[in-house]
Amino acid sequence: MEYLIILISAIFVNNIVLTQFLGICPFLGVSKKISTSLGMGAAVIFVITLATIVTWLIQHYLLNPFNLGFLQTIAFILVIAALVQMVEIILKKISPSLYAALGVFLPLITTNCAVLGVAILVIQKDFGLLEGTIYALSNGVGFTLALVIFAGLREQLALADVPKGMQGVPIALVTAGILAMAFMGFAGLV
Repeated sequence: MEYLIILISAIFVNNIVLTQFLGICPFLGVSKKISTSLGMGAAVIFVITLATIVTWLIQHYLLNPFNLGFLQTIAFILVIAALVQMVEIILKKISPSLYAALGVFLPLITTNCAVLGVAILVIQKDFGLLEGTIYALSNGVGFTLALVIFAGLREQLALADVPKGMQGVPIALVTAGILAMAFMGFAGLV
């Protein structure tokens, strides 16, 4: 039951993008097409989960035993950067079209504060490895869900008659705010 609560809470109630405002750059930048959003979401799910597992192990088996907690942020950033490079190489070989579609946003996963934020939150919340992994996976799914919903809304907005002064980024920000308010409706769920 505890794992289900972590899952539902991370995806809906405390969505990493819409309620904690982490990962806004790729949320706004990659959300113009659903297909690109799905690819970015899959990459973020993979990186955020793997990064959390590796950073949890580093924290508990290297930093804590040797009293090196002050190196947490630097160590976590290095791990995330290495993992993103690995994902970039794999995507380039497996799916060149997705790699090309993601363009500059794939390296941005390195600086996506959602990935670093989840890794740090797992340590702060004192989760075990399994709980932390479920939390990270759920946050990745929540990120992807928000990204895909927002991409669908933006595709519909491209067809709508939007006033000239609101076209582009302004209407996207208003739409993101309304989507965030919709997700706040899940607040009493868990």
